[in-house]
Amino acid sequence: MTERPAPGDKDVLGELAPAEVRVRFPPSPTGLLTVGNIRSALFNWAFARHFGGKLVLRIEDTDQARNTPEALGYTLESLRWLGLTWDEGPEAGGDFGPYLQSERMEVYADVVAKLMAAGKAYHCYCSQDELDERRETAREEGRPSGYDGHCRELTPENSKAYADAGRRPVVRLRMPDRPIVFDDLVRGEITFLPENLGDYVLVRANGYPLYPLVNPVDDALMNITHVLRGEDLLSSTPRQIALYAALAEIGIGSGRTPRFGHLPMVMGPEGNKKLSKRDIGAGLDEYRTQGFLPAGLLNYLALLGWSIADDRDVFTMAEMIEAFDIRKVNSNAARFDQQKCEAINAAHMRMLPPDEFAARTLPFLVAAGYLPAEPSADQLAVLRAAVPLVQERMDALGEAAELLGFLFAGTQLKIAPDAAAKVLTGDAGAVLTASAKALAEVDWTTAAIETALRSALVDGLGLKPKHAFGPVRVAISGRRVSPPLFESLELLGRDVSLRRIEQALAKVVEH
Repeated sequence: MTERPAPGDKDVLGELAPAEVRVRFPPSPTGLLTVGNIRSALFNWAFARHFGGKLVLRIEDTDQARNTPEALGYTLESLRWLGLTWDEGPEAGGDFGPYLQSERMEVYADVVAKLMAAGKAYHCYCSQDELDERRETAREEGRPSGYDGHCRELTPENSKAYADAGRRPVVRLRMPDRPIVFDDLVRGEITFLPENLGDYVLVRANGYPLYPLVNPVDDALMNITHVLRGEDLLSSTPRQIALYAALAEIGIGSGRTPRFGHLPMVMGPEGNKKLSKRDIGAGLDEYRTQGFLPAGLLNYLALLGWSIADDRDVFTMAEMIEAFDIRKVNSNAARFDQQKCEAINAAHMRMLPPDEFAARTLPFLVAAGYLPAEPSADQLAVLRAAVPLVQERMDALGEAAELLGFLFAGTQLKIAPDAAAKVLTGDAGAVLTASAKALAEVDWTTAAIETALRSALVDGLGLKPKHAFGPVRVAISGRRVSPPLFESLELLGRDVSLRRIEQALAKVVEH
């Protein structure tokens, strides 16, 4: 961890000590997490860990129709699986709770009352039809079509007349009549002109607080120092900056406006539109099901806007923490590349010690029914011995069932229909018969097995290796593609191997 600002870190920290850094990840538990959500969480986590600061997990669960306890549990468990631990929030506690927005309604009501009393916010009685009509007129006249401030200066008598007529007001923030300029940590200086920043709604007419209110209020009360979030939220930033200033003037929060860094959009594979949660590869659960390593997935997501070096793509999370610099995040949109994601994960799988690799494949073999929940010592020994045969070949742990399952099927191996149809035909019978004879008495080691089969099939039958060993591979593994054949035969043992060759012979279709 960095104990004091490195050269240039002052541009990011200002007068803050590194340990004073406080960032937040505010997911809404309404469904599955996407890779875009995780990328934002990762950058906040790495930023906090780099400086030795705090990551606050704050749950935006005010959408009661879509939020459920199950969804919240899923969100927390997913972050734990990824290793993106939080310092404050649900389960961790902290001094700034509660950390669920649904439990902070009294806080928001109190803040709104103080904003109203100080003249920083006001009631707006305009109906939707009136707003739409005035906006259309503004467009026709070439003027900005945002809220025109109609209710900004209502007298008490005006307000009473509206109320007596049954109008229920929303609450709007009184925006400053000046440009709002801020230095984005990713994009540099950004300016928003006042004509494009109408007074926006903080509270609906039914009294329900909206995101533009609750998010900045929580940031202020939780002393958030930096806000790293997606580019799609950039348009809301000037309004939030105005609210931070209003809160500071009435003594709410630290009085400090957080520094913003807007992360690049994650685009779909074609690069022409934002990655949708409906796109293949967008949901976190896909990667868990396929058996991606958290470190591999996070490594790839880090590359969607940031790199550790120009000539290096693979790194550990500890290395990312050490090197992470928000100012080196690229402002250009990042294209999601499923193949590169798989390649990065494969590189992390190869970095695992063999015993750990075996242990991580075990749940997938159990789920597929090849191994019991508590495998025997012999089964575990076979699994560990098989690791060198497949570790360099796999992109995800979920492939273990297809590649290694045959080692645990005993004499109940099921041969894939396509393999039987394409390989167990023609002269496959002669190949399998010669193989069984050659293997019957051979010393059961990889080298001896290879010598016997090459002698019987390549030299004896005059076959090319591709045609010689194909039927044996299908008989032994049930598939046309398998781990190295001779090593697989040794792991299976003589009795099981010969029994499988005999069973395959019965399936050969003679022409």
